[in-house]
Amino acid sequence: MTRVLVLQGPNLNLLGTREPEIYGRDTLDDINAEIAVRADELDLEVDFFQSNHEGALIDRLHARDFDVAIVNAGGLTHTSVALRDALLGVARPFVEVHLSDPSTREPFRKVNFLRDVAVESIVGKGARGYHLALESIARRFDAAGSGG
Repeated sequence: MTRVLVLQGPNLNLLGTREPEIYGRDTLDDINAEIAVRADELDLEVDFFQSNHEGALIDRLHARDFDVAIVNAGGLTHTSVALRDALLGVARPFVEVHLSDPSTREPFRKVNFLRDVAVESIVGKGARGYHLALESIARRFDAAGSGG
């Protein structure tokens, strides 16, 4: 069975109350519950990790106990070369997900240290973006003959 790590960055623990006009009203727990259901339907094993600390996210990646990741790095997308280096260093494919489309927001959000090293970027689809990422992972791993 393909093991998927869902890695959530800073401030995503505030979903549901933080700028709901941008990020929606679903909490992180709501989103994770929906991801777990969809992952089960797709025969994917899923593990969740959220931290407001860059080093904790990097340490989690270094565990290398997953086949592929879904990464919503939050604001670290625009600032963290270290997170980019960790994603490259663990040599696991990942799909980048953002609830909003950062490129349509403040100018500083146009910088993205992850997009060019992700196998796919899904932005601006809200919580549905995680489902699209899971479906993409299921297709890719089935096509490669590596999946469950």
